[in-house]
Amino acid sequence: MEKEMSQKTYVGLENDINGGMTPTGTLIRDAWVFGLLPESQTCKGWNAGQIQALYDKVSKAWEPYGHLVSLLPPELREKHQQIYDAAVEYARKNGWDPELDILDEENR
Repeated sequence: MEKEMSQKTYVGLENDINGGMTPTGTLIRDAWVFGLLPESQTCKGWNAGQIQALYDKVSKAWEPYGHLVSLLPPELREKHQQIYDAAVEYARKNGWDPELDILDEENR
């Protein structure tokens, strides 16, 4: 059983639940914003260690901006907007309903 868990890999942003509107999906898109990954990289097949290493890099990249989009320089803010607008459109086309996420939060 332990071996099975250690061999689990990420399904890739394009195959993630909710059209990729998940914490891992956000991590990948943020890596795109900061140029840590090419926008073609969906992290399909990545293991937990690779995802964690990416998380560490992305978190460090956000630090100078207090993890706030509003504090990004204009070119990064624009790139963030483009990436996330496309992500929301893709997710909605693939059945994601943000209202259900809000309801889930309220029921916890």
